[in-house]
Amino acid sequence: MSQDTATSTRPKPDRGDRYDLGRMDLRRLVRVYFSYPAVLAYLALSLAGGIGAVRFGALDRPVQSVIAAIATILAYPMIWYGLHRWFLHGRLLYRSPLTAALWKRVHYDHHQQPQRMDVLFGSLTNTLPTISIAAGAIGWLIGGPGVALVAVTTGLLFTCVYEFCHCIQHLNYAPKNPWLKTIKRLHMAHHFHNEKGNFGIISFWPDRLFGTYYADARERPRSPTVFNLGYDGEDAIRYPWVAELSRERPDSQP
Repeated sequence: MSQDTATSTRPKPDRGDRYDLGRMDLRRLVRVYFSYPAVLAYLALSLAGGIGAVRFGALDRPVQSVIAAIATILAYPMIWYGLHRWFLHGRLLYRSPLTAALWKRVHYDHHQQPQRMDVLFGSLTNTLPTISIAAGAIGWLIGGPGVALVAVTTGLLFTCVYEFCHCIQHLNYAPKNPWLKTIKRLHMAHHFHNEKGNFGIISFWPDRLFGTYYADARERPRSPTVFNLGYDGEDAIRYPWVAELSRERPDSQP
């Protein structure tokens, strides 16, 4: 009996159940993923970006457009690595009441509840400006406004690929594909063994470049801060805003 048939007579799941990757198989993930609001927004904006790119002359610069798309894909792992390692795993944001909520929402909650799809996705108010600025700058430098829109469109579509793979990494599913199996193992080590390495999602060459890659959990000791990202002890007392927000809105969603 399939999972869908087995659960058809149960009460309709609440929001938390619907987006709980620990309760999904791959088929259900595909359905939920491509109906998820953030993914629909990325796809709609990609279509708008493609139309805008054509209107701003991207087709008149095919070589620059292709180069911009490739450059965006190649730069994406390094951009993600930098943001993930030094911004999301940094301790600066939770030390200010102005940015504590941002840090909690963007990454602390994800390490606290890694199986929650609705926490895994960043808020569009945070992700869209980041993608637009990073990819847009690459495209603009290569070929101006039309090519910049090509790069932004590429960034949005590649984000969908990244996040789908990210969901698979937290899914109740053992991939048969060797590559998916490898990136899932590496990412699970980041979440459950030592968060100070394996910052990549689908590409780990920046980890290799900066010495944060580890292929086997035995290569590094288990981190005592793997779930709280260092927000504990004196820091939690001295900078109480994340703890206060967690008590007030433990299940807050975007």
